Amino acid sequence: MRIGELAGRLGVNPKTIRYYESIGLLPDPGRTPSGYRIYDEDAVDRLRFIRTAQRLGVTLDEVKEILGFRERGEAPCAYVRGVLDAQVSTIDRRITELQELRDQLVSLAAEADNLPPADAGTTCQLIEHVRQKVEAKVVAPVQSQP
Repeated sequence: MRIGELAGRLGVNPKTIRYYESIGLLPDPGRTPSGYRIYDEDAVDRLRFIRTAQRLGVTLDEVKEILGFRERGEAPCAYVRGVLDAQVSTIDRRITELQELRDQLVSLAAEADNLPPADAGTTCQLIEHVRQKVEAKVVAPVQSQP
């Protein structure tokens, strides 16, 4: 099949397929006598694997490493497990950061009810309040040094 057929079959842009070839994720395809790329079912399977790995958060460099294991006849399972464990750790850290941000925003929203109304033409009192709190935290330790 030609690149357009492969792209359509898997819902991928043909430029993406060319890019994957350029970085070595897909082997150079065969060519027709007129120079068109021609792909087989192996390319379909490999492209599906790449796209599935990406959905799991695996980077293209990691995909390349996984494919390298396979090409050397080695099982990549331990490597993949490490990659996925790292993904879980990153997600857990990000969830914690987002929960902290959510708590800060809820607290800030509660404080908003106690702030004086802003004058016309001035910045939002809520943002100004946050700016002053941040500046107080930064300036306070500097002033306490001898």
